[in-house]
Amino acid sequence: MTKLLKFLLFAFAIAAISDAAAQQGDDEEAGPLDQVVPVADDETADVGAATEVDERDLATQLAEEFDRYRRLVAEDVMDEADASAKRIVEMVIRLHGPQSLEASKALNNLALVQSRNGQYDAAVQNFESAVEIIETVEDRLTDKLVNPLTGLGSAQLGNGRPDLAREAFSRARHITHVNEGPHNIQQVEIIEALAQATLMTGDAKGARDLLDRMHALNVRHFAGDELALIPSLMRRAGWQHAARYYNDERATYRRIIRIMEQKLGKEDPQLILPLSKLGESYYFIDLSQSEMQQRGMVSTGEIYFKRAMRIAESSPDIDWRELVQTKLALADHYVYIQSMNRARGLYTEAWDLLSGDDERLAMRDEVMGRPVALVEEPIPKYAFKGGNKATSDAQLLTGTIRVDYTVSSRGRVRNLRTEAIPAEFTDMQRMVHREIRQRVFRPKISDGQAIESDNLVFEHKFFYRQADLDKLTEKNEPAQ
Repeated sequence: MTKLLKFLLFAFAIAAISDAAAQQGDDEEAGPLDQVVPVADDETADVGAATEVDERDLATQLAEEFDRYRRLVAEDVMDEADASAKRIVEMVIRLHGPQSLEASKALNNLALVQSRNGQYDAAVQNFESAVEIIETVEDRLTDKLVNPLTGLGSAQLGNGRPDLAREAFSRARHITHVNEGPHNIQQVEIIEALAQATLMTGDAKGARDLLDRMHALNVRHFAGDELALIPSLMRRAGWQHAARYYNDERATYRRIIRIMEQKLGKEDPQLILPLSKLGESYYFIDLSQSEMQQRGMVSTGEIYFKRAMRIAESSPDIDWRELVQTKLALADHYVYIQSMNRARGLYTEAWDLLSGDDERLAMRDEVMGRPVALVEEPIPKYAFKGGNKATSDAQLLTGTIRVDYTVSSRGRVRNLRTEAIPAEFTDMQRMVHREIRQRVFRPKISDGQAIESDNLVFEHKFFYRQADLDKLTEKNEPAQ
């Protein structure tokens, strides 16, 4: 699952829990959980009293179980949270009925946990059920639909269906327009998720248009406060990178740097991150320019890495982790341009900085104890065109490409051995082989020196249809 998807699912979970918690807080005064079934007349008084006691007990159990659910989610104990969410659904249905807003919230919370656990089919079903209940109880444009629709979109993304996710996110966005207006800032996260789905369907232009819209909303919202706009600009640059519009990404980082220089000064440590990111952008070739036009631009990144390190070294209160990362970033740049003499000195300095207490040693093992890829291009997940629109996961089979390789002390890949299962998918095999061969790594560092690493393994899971395998098998069979 991508870093953006995990973030969205966590954000939606917190939102749902907060919403439900707020509802529960309101219920303590006059909400459904504390309502008492009235006694119709004296003949039913005993039955009514028993019902009242039962409902009070169930309401208490429900409140306790919901507190437990929130704690389990906060502690990321998701298997137990799943079981707790299912118990909550059962109790809510007994207390409020299956066609109630309370039931829709309980189903939404269960679906959120299932998404976090990778149970996307079940999550999709429960999100859809929550949506149907809200539509029945309220209407098709109520803002109560936004949360389950965004959750549904995230589950569809996890399920490999960005086309369906795009529909869910688009509908959630439309509902915010109806209820809050077309310029509401609340839609920004939805637009960001919609851009992710759009990009995954192969529509880079559509994703770019959405990002421009999201940026316009942020500019409007943070008018007169440029520093407050910086987090939005950082996300914008990240999206531009994902869409491979590297020239646009560089322009965004330069804008961030200009704002910081004007507001904070030219030596402020907050400049380190955008400077480093700007330097990294020069590893990549922009879609709008030919590779030949940009091949000589990689060395340009050095000036930004060096400035970031100079600021880090001159800042007395800089965190040692950030200082290490700036040294590693410049050293990695030198590895990339094959200037190993300059890289070795910086790796030695980083090694010495991390040769201290247990916390530093743990970071040293993490960032220097194995090869780290400096540039990674995405590898297709499907062995056929239009894979994102496959009708269901049940129709897809899973294949594996395994690559055994060595990373030299200069960060280059050597001794590749590639195999595919099924072996018939040679095109996918060549694609993965080419991607790994082209990667540049930070080599493993031992005692401050770069060393060779062998017996490394990369596995790529891909999806194929039985019909595609049958065609390849028939093609490879010798003629009779």
